[in-house]
Amino acid sequence: MDLIVDFAQDNAHVVVNAVKALLVLIVGWILAGVISRLIRRKVLASKRIDDTIGGFAASISRWLILIVVAITVLSIFGIQATSLVAILGAATLAIGMALQGTLADLAAGFMLILFRPYRIGQYVDIAGTSGTVKDINLFVTELATPDNVQIIVPNGQAWGSVITNFSHHSTRRVDVTFGIDYGDDIEKAKSIILAVADADARVMSDPAPWVRVTNLGDSSVDVTMRVWSAAEDYWDVKFALTQAVKEKFDSEGISIPYPHVVEIKREA
Repeated sequence: MDLIVDFAQDNAHVVVNAVKALLVLIVGWILAGVISRLIRRKVLASKRIDDTIGGFAASISRWLILIVVAITVLSIFGIQATSLVAILGAATLAIGMALQGTLADLAAGFMLILFRPYRIGQYVDIAGTSGTVKDINLFVTELATPDNVQIIVPNGQAWGSVITNFSHHSTRRVDVTFGIDYGDDIEKAKSIILAVADADARVMSDPAPWVRVTNLGDSSVDVTMRVWSAAEDYWDVKFALTQAVKEKFDSEGISIPYPHVVEIKREA
């Protein structure tokens, strides 16, 4: 009879511990999410702190809380912290081999935050993948393409690749090349291009707009325009100048020739 009572008490103790552990897991998981979101909102609301720090700090806080929750759950089942350290120490090699890619991403995440090759909101190219940086956390960088496709880049891959940051500088140079017919007046075409550039308020006067003949093609004389604008105006300026020069060429009789081949017949 005493054996049955002891068995029932032991089972009840296990059930109670399991319920406690479950409650800790649920509360801890919810708390980690709430605190993570709160930190992110606070950082985003502060003008003195970079938004990039917000995402990274939120990610760190979430994982730290989850680690504490895991240790608490283990302690409920009688596994003390000292025992846990011993177990983790014995399993370090195996865990390191299994998670070496993840650990590399974690280390790379700290390097990305430390050296800041890109920030949230900037348009970048990482190893041939382009997009606007939406988030940087402990393990991955999230990009969004111009057509709003989500791209997840592991931090280890980002840190170990060539990074092109199109938004790092406040200004960018806009290059547009126009092909004109060999019979057209080159100086007139250059004057038209300069006039169109000067008429656009987004085009900077310093450095001054630059127009030169850059190539003698098979079917056209190529005239290149180089102007500077604010980085955020780059595409709008490029598209607007391209259309405006084309329309001005049409009204002024400057032709943009199609590729063609001239056949010359020689009499025997």
